[in-house]
Amino acid sequence: MPAPDRIVRLNTVLSRTGLSRSTIYRKIAEGTFPVQLRISINGAGWRESDIDRWIEDPVSWRPEQEAGDGR
Repeated sequence: MPAPDRIVRLNTVLSRTGLSRSTIYRKIAEGTFPVQLRISINGAGWRESDIDRWIEDPVSWRPEQEAGDGR
């Protein structure tokens, strides 16, 4: 059984990517960085697998299309 995908918070993402907070949010707006998940009213985080995939190839990273998206 594969390990469950962890949710990582902003400080972990900053450390792992080497990007600044403003750069992360700019890239999210551009569609070139994974979008956060809302985990509570005041909290959000990222799937660790999404961050890992971005780190592997940041230049050509694009969001995975949902099944049945039709695009």
